[in-house]
Amino acid sequence: MLIMSLAVAAGALVLSYLCVAGFRRWAGERVLDIPDARSSHTRPTPRGGGLGIVICVLIGAWSLFIYRILSMPFKEIAALTLGGSIVALVGWLDDIHRLPYRIRLVVQAISSTIILIMIGYFRTVTVPFVGDIHLYSIGIPFALLWIMGLTNAYNFMDGIDGIAGGQALIAGSGWAIIGYLSGETFVGLIGVLLAATSLGFLFHNWPPARIFMGDVGSAFIGFILAVLPIIAGHKNPRFMIAGLLMVWPFIFDTSFTLVRRMIKKENIFEAHRSHIYQRLVIARYSHRFVTLVYMGLALTGAILAFLWVKDSYGSDILVILIPTLLFFGLWQITIRAEKT
Repeated sequence: MLIMSLAVAAGALVLSYLCVAGFRRWAGERVLDIPDARSSHTRPTPRGGGLGIVICVLIGAWSLFIYRILSMPFKEIAALTLGGSIVALVGWLDDIHRLPYRIRLVVQAISSTIILIMIGYFRTVTVPFVGDIHLYSIGIPFALLWIMGLTNAYNFMDGIDGIAGGQALIAGSGWAIIGYLSGETFVGLIGVLLAATSLGFLFHNWPPARIFMGDVGSAFIGFILAVLPIIAGHKNPRFMIAGLLMVWPFIFDTSFTLVRRMIKKENIFEAHRSHIYQRLVIARYSHRFVTLVYMGLALTGAILAFLWVKDSYGSDILVILIPTLLFFGLWQITIRAEKT
């Protein structure tokens, strides 16, 4: 299985690289991101390159199913394809025409509902120091908010070169390893495809980026990473926290920024540059440096997720203490950078 998985990863990586390269040529003057006062870039750059990730992940999953190379359940693939394609399509239209935010929320709610109907929702979650919590019917709105929340958080965090692709690379790799070691083959394979296609995209998006991911890619990736712990959570309730840990830098940054803006009575739906990663760039840290910092934080989260799923000694305190301390340290660095 390891050799086959590596072959799948290699194929997905090459296909993604070629797809994004072709899209770059096509989008050169058709789908441009023109910099404005809120932008982190200074020159017009093609956007929508995440379409290559969407296409390659779905092609890879269906190829594995059709040719029965590895065990791929039809219902899960169909649900991910239907829900993810709808989210990606609206993201693509937003990249071209800038759709109203309400339309995107409605579509995300529809896609999330598809997952709840076809795959299910969180029925039981294991929480540090508490143990198993049975959600019953509360698991339905909880799963809905989780999917929509992460989809939007991922989209919000795609604001500098490489950061969204780097997070997807780490999180996908984490899911691949944990999925295989836990017997969740489907989750592991989707993780492989996501990591490989994101790496292929990063060859074009690594600072300085020659193409941006766009909403088509960021919304799709956020959606997929939200659904994976729901699928895995049917057998092991510890996967909910594991899924959160895989993307904790994005969740912490988005939540922290949202709360701060609400306290200041700012319009939370209005575009801004107050995310911590954006403030670091404003404080003259390079895109590459900030992206590497967030990838390091994501890698820490993936390691903690592995320890949590395996119920390692001390994992309860580690999954709470380490992210909290790291994020507090990042916040202090941001404050000091802005004062200099």
